[in-house]
Amino acid sequence: MATDFLDRSDAIEECYEFMLAYAGQGVAEEGAQVRGFIERAAAALDGLAQSCSDALTQARPESLEQSRKFLAVIDRDANDSLAAVEMVLAQPVISSQLIDNLNASIHLRALLTDLFLVEEVLSSRNAALTRES
Repeated sequence: MATDFLDRSDAIEECYEFMLAYAGQGVAEEGAQVRGFIERAAAALDGLAQSCSDALTQARPESLEQSRKFLAVIDRDANDSLAAVEMVLAQPVISSQLIDNLNASIHLRALLTDLFLVEEVLSSRNAALTRES
């Protein structure tokens, strides 16, 4: 279960990194790979909060109640990011300028910060379990 969350997180982070480079190219036409990266990110965003919940439950079931409010934040940020990503995917051409505006979206940036926080929580929990054994 944590693997699913981490795979989703990686897909979103890889897309963002690709988009940063793509935006810097300043092209008006659509590059060959951009749509594929965004489609993978969209798939990863759909159901992200449940995947995160599953990962946190697996890592430390007793702390899930303490995480419920943050899971609601992740759900909101993921849904807001997905709405922006789907709007970009609906365009016939994905230009660098369009991607630059998507990169600047506060929703996407907030989601990335959420992911980094959860990844650190999971990493800390794994480190603690390793020390205990």
